[in-house]
Amino acid sequence: MTGTDSDIDGRFAQGWGGRAPHGCHVNVLLARRGSPTAAAITTTFTTPSAGFTPILVSVGPDQPSYETLYPPTVMLNKTAATDERTSTLLSGAAQLGIAQGVLDTVEAGLLTADQDTLVFVAVWLDPAATEEQAVRLASREATAAAAGEAVRGRTAAAANALVRNREELSHPFYTGG
Repeated sequence: MTGTDSDIDGRFAQGWGGRAPHGCHVNVLLARRGSPTAAAITTTFTTPSAGFTPILVSVGPDQPSYETLYPPTVMLNKTAATDERTSTLLSGAAQLGIAQGVLDTVEAGLLTADQDTLVFVAVWLDPAATEEQAVRLASREATAAAAGEAVRGRTAAAANALVRNREELSHPFYTGG
């Protein structure tokens, strides 16, 4: 990990992976155990609501074999899972892809696989998504990108470019003039 152990606490980033309708958008928040940020993640984990069930990311060939991902990672869908297919894609393909993306970040030396590091991933999945493999790969790509950016940060040049070009900014969900 870069810097000191506390350097990552409260760092945010976002990432996109794949292509619509099977692409995923994630927001990643990193925390250190015992911090107010970790307390907020724990509160989110313990307060599910209809259609939004936080999941402690686990992997394994079957339910009795599940292993908790290290660093512990909590995922939460950003849009309600209103049908069984979307719910299955989120709890299966997206969860596995998020696990792989976090582990890619560990492999790169950016995060530590321990109980003191916590990762929160909020994931958006297009309700039209149907392809498990594409969703898994998209979740992995998005999570690795976001976690990496959260640890490393962005360059001053990239941040300054947003300020400099703020009048020309666009967004795919904005259709105004």
